[in-house]
Amino acid sequence: MTSEACSGSRCARDGKLQRRAQGEDTAVLIDMASRPEKGDSYGSTASTSEPGGHQEAVCRAGTPANPRIDFVLVWEEDLGRQQDNASRDKTDSHRAWRETFLDNLRVAGLHMDQRDVQDEDRAVHYVLLSAPWAVLCYYAEDLRLKLPLQELPNQASNWSAGWLQWLGVPNILLEEVPDVPPEHYSCQFKVNKLSRFLGSDNQDTFFTCTSRHQILFEILAKTPYGHEKKGLFGIDQLLSQGVFRAAFPLHDGPITAPPEGLWATGLSQRQVLFQHWAQWRKWYKYQPLDHVRRYFGEKVALYFAWLGFYTCWLLPAAVVGTLVFLAGCFMVFSDTPTQEVCSSKDSFEMCPLCLDCPFWLLSSACALVQAGRLFDHGGTVFFSLFVALWAVLLLEYWKRKSATLAYRWGCSDYEDIEERPRPQFAASAPTTAPNPITGEDEPYFPSRSRVRRVLAGSVVIAMMVAVVVMCLVSIILYRAIMAILVSRSDNTLLAAWASRIASLTGSVVNLIFILILSKLYVALAHVLTRWEMHRTQTSFEDAFTLKVFIFQFANFYSSPIYIAFFKGRFVGYPGSYNSLFGVRNEECAAGGCLIELAQELLVIMVGKQIINNVQEALVPKLKGWWQKFRLRSKRKASAAAPWEADDELLPWEGLFDEYLEMVLQFGFVTIFVAACPLAPLFALLNNWVEIRLDARKFVCERRRPVAERAQDVGIWLPILAGITRLAVISNAFLLAFSSDFLPRTYYRWTRTGDLRGFVDFTLARAPPAFAAEHNRTCRYRAFREDDGHYSRTYWHLLAIRLAFVIVFEHVVFSIGRVLDLLVPDIPESVEVKVKREYYLAKQALAENEALLGPSGMKDEPPASEKDLSSQA
Repeated sequence: MTSEACSGSRCARDGKLQRRAQGEDTAVLIDMASRPEKGDSYGSTASTSEPGGHQEAVCRAGTPANPRIDFVLVWEEDLGRQQDNASRDKTDSHRAWRETFLDNLRVAGLHMDQRDVQDEDRAVHYVLLSAPWAVLCYYAEDLRLKLPLQELPNQASNWSAGWLQWLGVPNILLEEVPDVPPEHYSCQFKVNKLSRFLGSDNQDTFFTCTSRHQILFEILAKTPYGHEKKGLFGIDQLLSQGVFRAAFPLHDGPITAPPEGLWATGLSQRQVLFQHWAQWRKWYKYQPLDHVRRYFGEKVALYFAWLGFYTCWLLPAAVVGTLVFLAGCFMVFSDTPTQEVCSSKDSFEMCPLCLDCPFWLLSSACALVQAGRLFDHGGTVFFSLFVALWAVLLLEYWKRKSATLAYRWGCSDYEDIEERPRPQFAASAPTTAPNPITGEDEPYFPSRSRVRRVLAGSVVIAMMVAVVVMCLVSIILYRAIMAILVSRSDNTLLAAWASRIASLTGSVVNLIFILILSKLYVALAHVLTRWEMHRTQTSFEDAFTLKVFIFQFANFYSSPIYIAFFKGRFVGYPGSYNSLFGVRNEECAAGGCLIELAQELLVIMVGKQIINNVQEALVPKLKGWWQKFRLRSKRKASAAAPWEADDELLPWEGLFDEYLEMVLQFGFVTIFVAACPLAPLFALLNNWVEIRLDARKFVCERRRPVAERAQDVGIWLPILAGITRLAVISNAFLLAFSSDFLPRTYYRWTRTGDLRGFVDFTLARAPPAFAAEHNRTCRYRAFREDDGHYSRTYWHLLAIRLAFVIVFEHVVFSIGRVLDLLVPDIPESVEVKVKREYYLAKQALAENEALLGPSGMKDEPPASEKDLSSQA
């Protein structure tokens, strides 16, 4: 049955290829063969390079003795170990699947060569795949690959370089990187228009390495090894089942540079990236994004473009945040309420903070109050407003940058027109329907059924978020119980710091919960997203990303949100405390909840960054060392072949974790910036390391990924926009309800401008019944009367706080809307170029219609195309 299905697919492919060669396609490209007279050129002002010359450095061509290797499949075989019946059956099944899969690859037209490396008990088999010219052309048209029509000069630009040049300042950020990739006018490849594409006369260099990898991966992803409706197709399934151990394209040679004295043009693409991008000493240089795009594809290049753009914009936020923090350092020693606390001695005896905690003196919290003053002052309000507008401008200018890159890299309409259905979707879809844009029949899954599945998956997501809330409640109870236990200690210092110790250890336990739950949920989200049957890879990744981010948002931000907006709000008052599951509700520590929030942010944000960087720096090295040790023990001491060297590298794991790390960091920088002005500085320092760490990881430590096209960063941009809006609301409530800014302002208006007596103003007295029970009176932070009811000042402040929230939100959102209108999403220069290309296409169409005449008869296809048809 497998061979019959395979033969049918081959016949269908051959018939389709022949029909395309025999009948001209209605799509007309810009005619580069018959150029108009000088002055009427509608291609470009740039001179066209020699055919094929632009790709000499793009892909090393093969030779008859050493044919080009487009893809490598790897599997291992045990030679000496005895197997039980179950293991033997599994091995036989895997062997049958593997042989069927390889036979079907041969039927699809691929060339393959097998190399073996073995020792006494194990053999490693490498299948080296390459695609002939006819297969490449067929699938290039089927995949709607865009190939170059005419070469243009590289138009990469950087606004900072322009400013420095205008000011006449030497630009130390700029570096001359050799072998700059040119730009092109390009369009979708058509076999019957082959002669009109740039470099079509050289079959060895016409398709770039990344294009060949995309074609080979498409074949591997669709080739069956059993019944397709049972899901027995594609290399991904074989890898997950262990039939193959690895499948990857080869890197462009070793990373080591040639001996000194050779010209820079002798460097391979990988060596150029290693020397000019992946070196730590290049941390302050511009990234060679065009080189990254040429080697790794648009998807990886857009990630590094976003990371570099975001890091660059962090610089002004970090500078302003550091100045605000330094201003707080100077205010600590001149702030009247802080001095009153530190010099109060035994003037303010405070009520216990937990059930068994002792009475304590406010003066003992001098250090915490001073630390809180570093973050809580008038400059914080300005910085919150600054960061809110900074985030709006960041996203607006990123849209412009993204649109420019998408146009320059030829993927502006990728998601709407070019992207094909996922192989897994095509095999499982119950029916077909015409694509509303292209008009072609494609696999179809009813939208109503998908919506039902998405709603069912949403219930699972809600359950996982509930698990996060349960973990948060357990952390709250842990802190309360820990504070009680530590307060009973005979050590006076520990008893005095009971609340702080409980809070700090609770933050660490919360971080551990976060990391464990994250791993579990990502696997669950993969299963749910596959079940929802999304048509394209982009929509699949967007749905998966949204699920994981909703969970990760609750996972990472639940504890800071609790501290910022709930902790200490529902405590009650002495003699009438509120409780949760029989445990008294938490109060803010002596320095206030804002300093606790800053501590929580630093533990989670900085701790996560340190853990991630250690993992990215050390774990790959340890895994790589073990991989090399395990594989090199199987072969002799001779030099490793290229496929063996790449097999020793770690597998490609995608960009999801990289994006998630940066988006969560963006949330910490914006949502809670009122509590920690140093967050942008820590983010900036981390990202300087992150860029080179990721670059080194991709170039040196991981196998080369299959180049993927992308139009933008996907659903991450709407998520960032949502975080920006949430940050405005969050900081408005933080400043209104967690900061002392409004109570101090109210006191200045209604009492005295020098804030003398402000500490006494913010402390209420315990009710007489509580004082009589303990035979002593005490104070606590609240605006209440002696009987425990809220005072008139509380209601005045509540009205002022709510008014502040409304005014702050409306001012920021209004300014953000104005900035959105003033900064167009697509630069005018890009719009002009898009319109010009549309005009050129119309001109070319009109010219071809004039040449063909009203009868619509078409000229004979070129000889090379006839050869291609017969070869297929």
